[in-house]
Amino acid sequence: MLAIRLPADVEARLEALARATGRTKTFYAREAILEHLDDLEDLYLAEQRLIDIRAGRGRTYTLEEVERDLGLAD
Repeated sequence: MLAIRLPADVEARLEALARATGRTKTFYAREAILEHLDDLEDLYLAEQRLIDIRAGRGRTYTLEEVERDLGLAD
């Protein structure tokens, strides 16, 4: 179960969309979450990785290093 507060204008748009299509607001909220959750997770993980690298707790690799280590180099 999830309860969210939305700005009034967003709530009105969601309500209008639901009414116009015969679907529920919950349907569209679920669709939006499912559509964007992967991107949000990727963004969060990338930001955390950048913080670790800047703090010296991580390392970067060149394309050449990756290709060599994976046996993909020509």
